[in-house]
Amino acid sequence: MKQESNYSESEHSHHHHTNNLRGKKLLWVALLNFSITLVQIIGGLISNSLSLLSDALHNLGDSSAIFIAFLAGKKSHKAPDEQNTFGYKRIEILAALFNAVVLISICVFLFFEAYERFMNPQPIKGKIMFVVATFGLLANLISVLVLSKDKDHNLNVKAAYLHLMGDTLSSVAVIIGGIAIWLYDAFWIDPLITVLVGMYILYHTWGVVKQTVDILMQSTPSDINIKELKQKVEKIDEIENIHHLHVWKLDDKQIHLEAHINLKNNVDMLKMMQIKEKVEYLLKEHFHINHIVLQVGYNCCLKDNQLIKTISNNHQNI
Repeated sequence: MKQESNYSESEHSHHHHTNNLRGKKLLWVALLNFSITLVQIIGGLISNSLSLLSDALHNLGDSSAIFIAFLAGKKSHKAPDEQNTFGYKRIEILAALFNAVVLISICVFLFFEAYERFMNPQPIKGKIMFVVATFGLLANLISVLVLSKDKDHNLNVKAAYLHLMGDTLSSVAVIIGGIAIWLYDAFWIDPLITVLVGMYILYHTWGVVKQTVDILMQSTPSDINIKELKQKVEKIDEIENIHHLHVWKLDDKQIHLEAHINLKNNVDMLKMMQIKEKVEYLLKEHFHINHIVLQVGYNCCLKDNQLIKTISNNHQNI
């Protein structure tokens, strides 16, 4: 059964242009973050600051993750082929999951390093720490502004944006810590900042992990109520029931549905197509599902229908 296209030609052209723009932004941001990393590693070694080195390590992980996001975004636009008939859009989801896992791993490593510093405080050059962290903050703020418009439209960009928000917060915390160490020799604040920033990053990254896993597991999207959908479809006069119902996301945008529709009466092909169009319109208008595959028949999946009726009757008798 032929599936409808989700975009018109003009919409596709605009979508492709938007994706190219996002890709260029990700590449630019990745290169900028690599420069931050280099400066912070040198500054962290000179100042002996764990929070600055951890920020550098964090930035290195983020730069690599954002660069992977750029490559994944480019690959995801490749047209479907015989081997990958759905295309390559899920590469972006895999990249977002990988980025999140890397970030969580870095945070765990930094927690161990911070514990060592709590147990064995070391002198730190707060002035150098302050200057380098200020450079990092300015560069991160620029990167955040570059990606801010696209973060709600693409899960891959959102993962990169969360990386950068963590970097920005980390830079602010390191600046405050640098001032405290510079003026008051409060060396204990260095590992404390590392732990606090790590906890913040873990909190926000978990949402990306959950969302990507749900997509890869083909879970029903959180904004789709299967029971409500079934009820609305079965309110159409000609329909006996809808079954073998599956709803999932191909990526963070495209929602797919496949199902069997069992009719009350044996109708001709023209009438069947009219009923099918009613269902498709309902799904598009009320549930924003555009990729729809329906098998329509009369007394189709007879055994399944008998099972459905049995369950329904048992439920009514309880």
